[in-house]
Amino acid sequence: MKKVYLTVLGLGLLFNVSAAENPTKQSKEEKAKAKEEVAKAKAEKELAVKPAQPEEEKPLTFSGYVDTYYFANLSGAQTNLGASGFERIFDQKANNFQVGLAQMKTTYTTGKVTGVIDLTFGNHGDLGNYGNTQSPLGAGIGTTGLAIKQAYATWNFNDKVSLTAGQYGTNVGYEVIDAPVNFNYSLSNLFGNGPFYHTGVKLDVAATDKFGFMVGLVNGLDSKDDNNKAKGFQAQVSLTPVENWSVYLNYFGSDEGGNDDKGKYQKNMHSWFDLTTSFQVNDNFLVGLNAATGSNNVGKWGGAALYLNGNVSEKFSIGTRLEVFDNKEGGIYLVDANGDGVTATSLTFTGSYKVSDNLMFKPEYRFDSYKNAKGTYQIYDKDGGLTKKSQSTLGAALIFYF
Repeated sequence: MKKVYLTVLGLGLLFNVSAAENPTKQSKEEKAKAKEEVAKAKAEKELAVKPAQPEEEKPLTFSGYVDTYYFANLSGAQTNLGASGFERIFDQKANNFQVGLAQMKTTYTTGKVTGVIDLTFGNHGDLGNYGNTQSPLGAGIGTTGLAIKQAYATWNFNDKVSLTAGQYGTNVGYEVIDAPVNFNYSLSNLFGNGPFYHTGVKLDVAATDKFGFMVGLVNGLDSKDDNNKAKGFQAQVSLTPVENWSVYLNYFGSDEGGNDDKGKYQKNMHSWFDLTTSFQVNDNFLVGLNAATGSNNVGKWGGAALYLNGNVSEKFSIGTRLEVFDNKEGGIYLVDANGDGVTATSLTFTGSYKVSDNLMFKPEYRFDSYKNAKGTYQIYDKDGGLTKKSQSTLGAALIFYF
């Protein structure tokens, strides 16, 4: 019996040794690893076969900004304005911390239609709507119309033709109201003495990749309402002669006439012819030019501004604007205390530091010189007297945007 037990035990040990040494049989660890590799390969196969899901387009977008600044007037005056009140357009207060403008813009796109509601609040928002200071309810009553910078709908007939109706920014000029878009913080005389916005309809046509045009019919100059039956006309031709070079030829004209003391209508045509062009020389250097001429019943005006902007690093850039604005006939807003025309020469140096993706810091120095045929003084001194023909300001702006 003992021999039988020994024989069975020997066969069992032999079987176990044989199974352990069999190279064709997987261990538990090997089975688990193989199972894991099969699952991984199956997942990779399904991922390769399954098409990538397109990102869902969001029809509603929301953006905006707020800018704050401090500019010291080196003559000590508490204002950057002079005899006309148009020596500076937005940055009017000196030696003051100021909030310029707060913007909230909503855009909704669905199918062939885009709607825009662009609201602004604060000092610069009111100045941008200077033609709408009176409420429809009467003088002395507040109006929400000052908050509307843009409010329009665009109907895209196809990829090349669209119709826009409502209130929208002007086609004239190089600079815009929005502080994050302009390189220089303070605005040029050309900007301040041209139209700001229009209320009406316009048709945009992108004929080719290098040629397009726009025509529009609008109410009067910088007003949501028209003061007469005549309508203003706007037009633009856009060209791209070569890559990185854009050219815009603009026109705006509006009869701002009215009845005289005898009830007879007197025509007063305001017209602007404007050239705006920019060339991106390379990734780090841009050259821009704005030239314009205008006229009305009082006289003619015109000027030119050269823009040179360059990147010093990924976060810091420097820009220069050199401008000459000639209004010696007194046709537009920049005049002396007697209403006589003035010629201004301005030089602006601006730095732009990108603190983050949502914050810009812009230090700036600006020098303005004024002269006219009668040699009058244009700028106030620290005591409030008109004793100066030039002014310098030094300061900075902080712009938050999203």
